[in-house]
Amino acid sequence: MRKIIRGKRSRITRRIIFQYIIALACFAVLLIGIVILCQWICSNIFWYWDDPLFQFLNYIREHLFQVCALVMFAGSLVITYFFVIRPLNYIDEIAAAAKQLASPSEEEISLSRALYEMQYELNVVREKALRSAELAREAEKRKNDLIVYLAHDLKTPLTSVIGYLTLLNDEPDISAETRARYTGIALDKAERLEQLINEFFEITRFSLTTLTLEPERINLSLMLEQTVSEFYPVFAEKSLSCKADIQPNTELLCDPDKLARVFDNLFRNAVNYSYPNSEIRLSMTADGDNATIIVSNRGKTVPKEKLDRIFEQFFRLDSSRSSNSGGAGLGLAISKEIVNLHGGKIFAESENESIIFTVVLPQN
Repeated sequence: MRKIIRGKRSRITRRIIFQYIIALACFAVLLIGIVILCQWICSNIFWYWDDPLFQFLNYIREHLFQVCALVMFAGSLVITYFFVIRPLNYIDEIAAAAKQLASPSEEEISLSRALYEMQYELNVVREKALRSAELAREAEKRKNDLIVYLAHDLKTPLTSVIGYLTLLNDEPDISAETRARYTGIALDKAERLEQLINEFFEITRFSLTTLTLEPERINLSLMLEQTVSEFYPVFAEKSLSCKADIQPNTELLCDPDKLARVFDNLFRNAVNYSYPNSEIRLSMTADGDNATIIVSNRGKTVPKEKLDRIFEQFFRLDSSRSSNSGGAGLGLAISKEIVNLHGGKIFAESENESIIFTVVLPQN
């Protein structure tokens, strides 16, 4: 069953109703005034009985109630007709504007002067629709480009895996050292292949699922400490260090699995875009109302035009399709959605060869 939405009357509707009531009242006052004026004229002029005007006025006086009722009825019909036709014209204008809004263009919607406020609101909706459509096209294009890049990149590790496994199969008498080297290369390429396939699955999951929270109260301090400890092997592999300053015993009502994904994405981003032999910093403070988590690293300054788009779907700081550090461009977009679902906010800053991500989460 469809639900009919009934809201408050708009200003134009209230104005038409008010003008309609005023018009009826003015007509009634005018009619009474005319009757009083006619009676005064009749009583102050000497009339001849056979005067046609006297006979007409006398007839009206004798049937005053009926005549007034008839004139009032006729006048009400005329006024009502006027105030019905005008709103119908407004409805026609609004219907035409709605049709234009269904396929928005750069041309602005133009309505009558009385509908100026509605014209403004419809143009705001039109501009938002144009912006949303443009963002959707850009996101779709980035996704399609990314899929093409990933599909192309799948060929390289797959060809290497097949090539080295074929060598191992065709040359059973090769030395143990050479066999180990071939096996290691094949394993590295297979892991890269797995990474690319996981990025395909990530794109599919993001397109087909909607994130929902399963909140529970957790110790945020312990979660962050555990996240840092899990990344120590990654830090060591990239010749990075990590300094953590975490306020102890900070509790938070959240979805721990999804929030852990946010911190995992932020750390991976810091690892991918840090200078070698540099330090990644994590800090967390809480004041009872909000918990503020800051992840910063030393790396190439991100230009403002890229920083403004860093949380968009399928956007990657490193647009090179062959870069091992470039993921599907979904990590930060998903992180922002998770933080927003928690009622928090996330933003990025970059200057003087540093990249800083700040997450603010409500504790209540």
